[in-house]
Amino acid sequence: MTEWVRPRFTGIEQVRGPLLVVRGVRGVGWDEFATITMAGGPPRHGLVLEADRDLAVVQVLEGTAGIDPAGTAVEFAGSPLRIEVGTQWLGRVCSGRGVPRDGGPPLTGGTSVPVTGLPINPAARRPPAEPVLTGISAIDELTTLVRGQKLPIFSVAGLPHLELAGQIAAQAQAGGEPFSVVFAAMGVTSADADAIRARLEERSAAGELVLLLNLADEPVIERILTPRIALTVAEHLAFSLGRHVLVVMADMTSYCEALREVSAARGELPARRAYPGYLYSDLASLYERCGRIAGLPGSLTQVPVLTMPAGDITHPVPDLTGYITEGQIVLSADLHARGVYPPVDALSSLSRLMRGGAGPGRTREDHLDVAAQTVAALAVARRVRELSELIGAAALSESDLRYQRLAQAFETILMSQGPAESRSLDETLGLAWRVLAELPSRELTMVSPAAISARYPGTAADPAGPAGQSGPGGGG
Repeated sequence: MTEWVRPRFTGIEQVRGPLLVVRGVRGVGWDEFATITMAGGPPRHGLVLEADRDLAVVQVLEGTAGIDPAGTAVEFAGSPLRIEVGTQWLGRVCSGRGVPRDGGPPLTGGTSVPVTGLPINPAARRPPAEPVLTGISAIDELTTLVRGQKLPIFSVAGLPHLELAGQIAAQAQAGGEPFSVVFAAMGVTSADADAIRARLEERSAAGELVLLLNLADEPVIERILTPRIALTVAEHLAFSLGRHVLVVMADMTSYCEALREVSAARGELPARRAYPGYLYSDLASLYERCGRIAGLPGSLTQVPVLTMPAGDITHPVPDLTGYITEGQIVLSADLHARGVYPPVDALSSLSRLMRGGAGPGRTREDHLDVAAQTVAALAVARRVRELSELIGAAALSESDLRYQRLAQAFETILMSQGPAESRSLDETLGLAWRVLAELPSRELTMVSPAAISARYPGTAADPAGPAGQSGPGGGG
């Protein structure tokens, strides 16, 4: 039987930015993969962005520089871009479109699947549960990441969000069960790429990491494929091989800007701030590719990282991300200016699924109570700081001063840790109790008396706390 050969089309009508407009095609559909051949040059690759009658618009992954329409032919694959998934990706460093950067062989030998992916059937979803512990106190105590959750990091240019993302990827664990990390970096500088690669070298050597690096000087079209390839690889590891997988995607703002550039090249009508009108659904098609599936042991958890232009949380990228995801970790420029790392704004951050992955039977009996008490105390401390700015520090009461000391202790004792320092949850909660010790036990209204008594013997009988005694508010 003769193998059918896809026809080659030479009717290149126009080269427009990263796009080829091909006339005279037939049987071509959206998202179809294409190979572009030129006289005297290596083949290039592309995706069909638009197909209408005999016209196809192809986005070229390697860019259109040097393409001569007269000597160029396009061959369409008849299917979307496909990659071969499997364990061969683990321990590898690749470009944003899956080409090896580490000098190793091509990634072949697995199951071929399209990178477009499919949403998880809502009826088959299991609620996110059990924690993914990052070793970072500010996250593990107050905004616990849960298996199957999507929890973004909101940052501003100049803050160490890439450093924090690398630390999460290097330290995250799933309670000793098979665990993998897929890190997709989009639009990063060569220096940042080298730093990420060095930070994750140990995890890569252990065969637990897939690293995709799309550099800032590479074609912007590749940036649109990078998260899709990362999620396709992660889905196979999670739902076919039974691993718990964490996908870190940074920076989603770079991805959205690439989407805007392609949309403008296609001549689409712009929506808010010139982003395409389908930005919400496009982001949802990425963020919703995570979770847990009934009957399958694995899970897929996402930590997207994005920078807010000018710190504007109402900008379309963080705004739409907030609608789709389940909480956020917000980084603070003020904390960073004071030398605090990681500069997590505890009162602006939350994990909406934390109760499903923390507490009795999952982390520790006192975890949720200690977290709630810490947040409540920090809220009071912020009000005290605002009051102090109005009336002066000399007019503050002793109780107000205690809350000020608690906020300072929170920054210096619990939040501040080195970029390479990993803390167990017991260490983190132990530090949280030290912070709460700045208050008298009568102020710890969200923690059970039994927990206070166990932590500070001798205080349960007197909710005010014995004067001069070691314990909450007693100088211990």
